[in-house]
Amino acid sequence: MQQMMLLVEPLIPALRRYAAALTRDRSDADDLVQDTLELVIARWHQRRDDGSVRSWLFAILHNLAMSRLRQSHRRGGAHLPLDDVDEASLAVPPHQEAGPQRHDLLRALDALPEEQRSVLLLVTVEGLSYAETAEVLGVPNGTVMSRLSRARDRMIQLMDGEAATRRPVLRRLK
Repeated sequence: MQQMMLLVEPLIPALRRYAAALTRDRSDADDLVQDTLELVIARWHQRRDDGSVRSWLFAILHNLAMSRLRQSHRRGGAHLPLDDVDEASLAVPPHQEAGPQRHDLLRALDALPEEQRSVLLLVTVEGLSYAETAEVLGVPNGTVMSRLSRARDRMIQLMDGEAATRRPVLRRLK
């Protein structure tokens, strides 16, 4: 153990410099050096007596760094401490609701009359202007606008249920 300390301890500053150059982060570099030293202690009996301790240490550190880099790429990027992450990026909408909503949307689209569905899809999905939609369908601009309005109202009714069909009653005040 004493011999290991005498050979390894003077190399720690060089290991830290190399780790910092590889990771570009002081905390990650310190973690890498610590993990390297743990492996060195655990595998000291496996080193070759005729080999260089310096090259052996740097090889271990390099291999650990490359393994972490590959692991980071597989996991999708850099690791951030939880305190440094923006809370908005942690909030992810639930995926289970998207399926039924998509199904309801497609069912509501199927329930529209063909002329309303065509106008709605051309204007909202394809991004055509009213004039372009009128030209595609061979109808006047006013017809496109009225069909689109009726299609939107009907989609709201179909998606939200009967509650959306109730409109507020306006009363005349004297």
